[in-house]
Amino acid sequence: MSVFEALILGIVQGIAEFLPISSSGHLVVLREVFQLDGEMLTFDVFVHVGSLAAILAVFWPDVWKLLKNPFCKMTGLLILGTIPAIVIGLPLRSVIEGDLFNSAVFLAAAFTLTGILLMFADSFKAGRKEERDITVFDALFVGVMQALALPPGISRSGMTITGALSRGIKRETAANFSFMLAIIAIGGVGLVESIELATGRATIENIGLTPMVVGAVASALVGYVSIKLLLKLIKACKLRYFSYYVWALAGLILLDNILVNWRF
Repeated sequence: MSVFEALILGIVQGIAEFLPISSSGHLVVLREVFQLDGEMLTFDVFVHVGSLAAILAVFWPDVWKLLKNPFCKMTGLLILGTIPAIVIGLPLRSVIEGDLFNSAVFLAAAFTLTGILLMFADSFKAGRKEERDITVFDALFVGVMQALALPPGISRSGMTITGALSRGIKRETAANFSFMLAIIAIGGVGLVESIELATGRATIENIGLTPMVVGAVASALVGYVSIKLLLKLIKACKLRYFSYYVWALAGLILLDNILVNWRF
């Protein structure tokens, strides 16, 4: 992997991890474009660290509040919201990372589904539930939505925010809850990948230290800006704009698969 490829991948990770367009789906596409068929686990660890740094920088006041009072209601809700992804994700991880879920047809279908959900998200009337009003069922429902976003092409932030809005949660509160769940999700993925790295599945020499650092820094800086942008768009009910983008991307993937066969 070159430094330029690492920079592009880091930028895309920073954008797509938080904007509702699926970072995993975009990384699959870019890996096909750059023909990166080798070991990517080490690089994934670094860019996830960058993404985690970005979200902690934006939501540090909320995180600090939980650290000072770890046995509050919100801690329990976040744990409940994380359980579905663990229950579904860990046993099916090898399947999700397999050829079926990384195929052109599946990616196109997943991006299309993400666009439809974002249209629905903008159509929901303004909710009234604030943080103190979120119920156990609300948290579990949003957690299930997050678990359904494990395959590439389905946006985690899009699914969780749509799920929260459908439960009558206020837009700002829905965004905050989604991003707090993301801290656990991104941190958990990074931890699992780090353990696999420590057990010998990959080494730094496979890619090179410089590209990984460049990718991580790019992911952190761009991710910070992306989070700020998404928070504004959620309040303005403009998530549907991302629908047009992911639908166009789905169309390009299918076009390549059917007619061109350039990468898919």
